Amino acid sequence: MNNFIFENATKVYFGQGCVQEYLTCLVQDASTVLLAYGGGSIRRNGIYDQVAGLLRQAGKTVVDFAGIPSNPTYDQVLAGAKLARETGADWILGVGGGSVMDCAKAIALAARYPGDVWEDFWARPGVIDFDSLPLGVIVTVAGTGSECNGGAVITHPGKKIKTGRDYPQLNPRFALMDPTYTYSVPQAQMISGGFDTLSHLMEIYFSRPDEDNVSDDLNEALMVSVIRNLRAAVANPQDYTARSNLMWAATMAENRVVKLGKQGDFQCHNMEHQLGAYTDCNHGQGLAVLHPVYYRHIYQDGLPKFLRFAQKVWGLPRDGRSDEALALAGIEALAGFIRDLGLPTTLRQLGVEREQLKEIADSCGISPGSYRRMTHQEILELFQECYESPL
Repeated sequence: MNNFIFENATKVYFGQGCVQEYLTCLVQDASTVLLAYGGGSIRRNGIYDQVAGLLRQAGKTVVDFAGIPSNPTYDQVLAGAKLARETGADWILGVGGGSVMDCAKAIALAARYPGDVWEDFWARPGVIDFDSLPLGVIVTVAGTGSECNGGAVITHPGKKIKTGRDYPQLNPRFALMDPTYTYSVPQAQMISGGFDTLSHLMEIYFSRPDEDNVSDDLNEALMVSVIRNLRAAVANPQDYTARSNLMWAATMAENRVVKLGKQGDFQCHNMEHQLGAYTDCNHGQGLAVLHPVYYRHIYQDGLPKFLRFAQKVWGLPRDGRSDEALALAGIEALAGFIRDLGLPTTLRQLGVEREQLKEIADSCGISPGSYRRMTHQEILELFQECYESPL
């Protein structure tokens, strides 16, 4: 294991009924709660009434900040911060998936910061030497793992940049995770979130060090679990065991535990973030298009790990195959899984225009943790391969 420092300040309350049991005592020192959520699904499925009702019964003033989209923008962060200041909110409660949680973290910071939050904390790493607004989250969509870290991915439309930073000071104080809250999520969104979890795990796994380490062992078990339970949840969307396992796997992928001692290769996320900045495409679907093609580009540079992936995660036998052939078979198993889930397999399906590819490729960040450092020209070639040729 490489050297590391581990910190995670979020307290998790997991299981059916946890919101009713714990919410009011967790915000007992609040008077005004800014309730941040997305496009209105929590109003349709009854979660809003339940959460807001509990807060109001406890004597809290509830201020709605609704309409957070799948790719939250800097303008929305500023609007939320302004509302928090104007209403005197002393807590923020984010109810939703990763986009809501990310936006709520950024609002918690911006509400207490007088300067340019984008330039000082997202355009480059910043130092948080002040207290942000207290934040709690209620998870309704599993996938990003944002509930147990300080990461927030924000899009600046004017600059066409989508980027994330992870500040431990922005970890939610608590995360309430009731798997039944994810039941009403459309199947396509559930699948997209599940693949995002798998993507997080793969991007940590396919990086150095490759020597025996606990993080890789845990990661393999989590990847196998995500694959198994995502299949089960597709077959029966109300399979509590599958949905609860997917929910906790998403948290484990991003609560920093499996990252310990690892470099991490976030090239696929860097590329997808820029696709999202230009086209507002679905995050998990974009990752599904990119991953197999990216791995075909780099697998020879990390051959032992890709070989291990084929054997340990997909259970593929040697059957007389060379290391290279077996490693490729593991990548093809991943591509087959993507097709089985019904995820998109081309950038064209995501609404990306061919004419945009070079500009998007040139805007992508380069991951220092990759087995082979990509160039912008190779990213363009990868995008062109992804454009209309199915996986």
